[in-house]
Amino acid sequence: MNESKSIIFFDGVCNLCNSSIDFILQRDKNNRFLVGALQDDFSKKILSNYSVKPDYLDSLVLLENDQIFYRSTAALKIAKYLSGLWPAFYIFIIFPSWLRDPIYDWIGRNRYRWFGKKNTCRLPTPEEEAKFLSPKTYSQKA
Repeated sequence: MNESKSIIFFDGVCNLCNSSIDFILQRDKNNRFLVGALQDDFSKKILSNYSVKPDYLDSLVLLENDQIFYRSTAALKIAKYLSGLWPAFYIFIIFPSWLRDPIYDWIGRNRYRWFGKKNTCRLPTPEEEAKFLSPKTYSQKA
């Protein structure tokens, strides 16, 4: 895979997660990211190469430069590449994850109750298709 591309795996039925993906895609001006639902079979196949459990839904997962990142580390690494002031949040990476992750985990545990849940995973709009992980988009980057 091309090292300039990163893949964000997210809970495809979580309303908060889907809103976060919308937010990221709107601010990904350099087309750095591909996104894929954690529930998707193709996503699971890729993540199995990195020892990510097939039923993992506890946080977003970032695959960057052949490394896996979870929770607040993943979120901060994503923010680093977004347009606007969002890269300024990357400074929080200096704090150890054991300080950052409890807040992330608290939101994660409550995300369905606070924001709701869809019955099925989100499908990309025609404009978003090139940004969503698929055998076609992934093989083009390999």
